[in-house]
Amino acid sequence: MKDGGRITLALAGDVMTGRGVDQVLPHGSDPVLYEPYVDDARVYVQLAERTHGPIGAPVAFTDIWGDALRVLQEAGADVRVVNLETAVTTSAQPSADKGIHYRMHPRNTRVLRAAGIDCSIMANNHVLDWGRGGLTETLRVLREAGIATVGAGQDRRQAERAAVLDAGGSGGVIVVAAGSADSGIPEQWAATANEAGVNLLPDLSDAGFRRLSQALGAVRGATDVAVVSLHWGGNWGYRIPERHRRFARRLIDKAGVDIVFGHSSHHPKGVELYRGKLIVYGAGDFINDYEGIGGHTEYRPDLGILYLAGVELGNSRLVQLEMVPFIRRGFCLEHAGAMDAAWLAARLNRQSRCFGVEIALGDDGRLRIRPTRTRAQSPP
Repeated sequence: MKDGGRITLALAGDVMTGRGVDQVLPHGSDPVLYEPYVDDARVYVQLAERTHGPIGAPVAFTDIWGDALRVLQEAGADVRVVNLETAVTTSAQPSADKGIHYRMHPRNTRVLRAAGIDCSIMANNHVLDWGRGGLTETLRVLREAGIATVGAGQDRRQAERAAVLDAGGSGGVIVVAAGSADSGIPEQWAATANEAGVNLLPDLSDAGFRRLSQALGAVRGATDVAVVSLHWGGNWGYRIPERHRRFARRLIDKAGVDIVFGHSSHHPKGVELYRGKLIVYGAGDFINDYEGIGGHTEYRPDLGILYLAGVELGNSRLVQLEMVPFIRRGFCLEHAGAMDAAWLAARLNRQSRCFGVEIALGDDGRLRIRPTRTRAQSPP
């Protein structure tokens, strides 16, 4: 909650509650999959159990969030936003455009309510995994659950529309979301004047910038905090494309954006503090069913971060950022141990220094940022 004219936002990257996670919740979908190597979602449960022991399905809706629930409660976050990377549908028609299909049963939507999620970002490369009918059902189910959606809609106008989130008092949070083609969103998923889809940016061009800027300007008040969510880039690797950095800075310089919240990579990437505004280039996965799959261990994809951003009302400057690290075990978020938190801090510090930011690990196990004395350089 607000403290001295401050809004606290809780931001998490990819929340993938479909497939294996959906199977351990009380109302699992039909487990049939249409993947090249796995045809039953329960296989992902078996892989996780082989790695970390029995899960004991069905689990309570709160169990998936684990230790993150207490962190959210103690932070008193005014607004909680996640990138929901799954369809919420009973559709049995997988998208022919994809080889991987995430689906959560609508009755499992309570898992989002259990964490008090206020807004689900939908501009990503899994929200249409079960076709446009699946997207329509997803939007309806979330609306009925009282969860705002942004970045997808029944037509282009809805997909581009901002979500206006009430933070109480004299300020609110405005969220606009788009997905970039370089994140793997199929071109044909783009919303049109007459067809449902996502707010897709074919490239980070002037036209895309104007669309985001206009969506913010249409609803933003003088004391609102403006967040632009961007699903961009590949799944693995720390390199930040120069076009991403230029676009993020332009949003701050020219559109008055206060937080640029990027995601798509399966692991956290570097952060930047630019003119007092936060840029998260890659938030990483927060919830997924990847335990036991193996591969890419050099990136530690089992680690995730909850971003707690304190923004001052009036000038919307970032006054505090705490990055709380978690590790996923048995489809449950646990506080990362000291060695894991230190590894993550060192890796992010190395990636963020080129942006003029240092990452420090506190005695409480949380990561915090501070400006360096050296001028920010172009990323490697």
